[in-house]
Amino acid sequence: MTKHSKPMTISTNERTNERTNERTQQISLFDILQSQSGVRKYVRRITYDETKPFLLKIHYARRMPCITYAFGLFLDGDMIGVVTYGVPASHFLCIGLAGEENQNDVIELNRLVILPEYNGKNYASYLVAHSLKELPNHTFVVSYADTAWGHIGYVYQATNFIYTGCTKARTDIVSSSGGHARHYEKGSAIRQNRSAKHRYVYIVGDRRTKRQMLKELRYPIIKEYPKGDEVHYDINNPKPVNPIRIIKAEGIFVEQNGEIPRH
Repeated sequence: MTKHSKPMTISTNERTNERTNERTQQISLFDILQSQSGVRKYVRRITYDETKPFLLKIHYARRMPCITYAFGLFLDGDMIGVVTYGVPASHFLCIGLAGEENQNDVIELNRLVILPEYNGKNYASYLVAHSLKELPNHTFVVSYADTAWGHIGYVYQATNFIYTGCTKARTDIVSSSGGHARHYEKGSAIRQNRSAKHRYVYIVGDRRTKRQMLKELRYPIIKEYPKGDEVHYDINNPKPVNPIRIIKAEGIFVEQNGEIPRH
């Protein structure tokens, strides 16, 4: 079992400890100012089940990813956002990012969801920044901003991720539910175009560890961040800016706006 592959389960004792830690956590100056203004904002670890309403009903993918760590953003006791981290779908990504010696230290920020009414108010960057502090030392965090959905990655830019370029559009085998290749059924002939994505990397560690890990990073470091207008999708009817084509074995192309046709 790899460093980040342990299933996400929280025991009763762990929940008790989390509640205790939450009550006794050190409050930042910003939190104090927020409390004085009548607003209490904080980030804490949450369970797999607590992520479901956000990931299945609000995030455009509408499916659960591999989750190792999950954190919620709370405002006056109500959860308004979720961020999750898990083992990347591609084993080759883990190796390609920083070599075989670091493959077990790679984790993906695979979901980030904020309630629509709180978009554009820096809540997303606050959630990401505070969750990164809770990840294990010596961790490479990779995340993507999908151009098909009009995403640039401004949240990652605001939280000092390293920009490593844009991936190339490609096709790969998918499952009938639209999942990644590692989930497809044997004999499946459905292939899907994967859109180009802006790729960001964050290094978790102390100053000395970060310097060494930066040397081991295999992706190019691009100093200039990409710019452009980001698009917010309608959570009730999410559609990509550029529809994704489904390619069937017989060569028939069907526009499905990112959804696998059901038969």
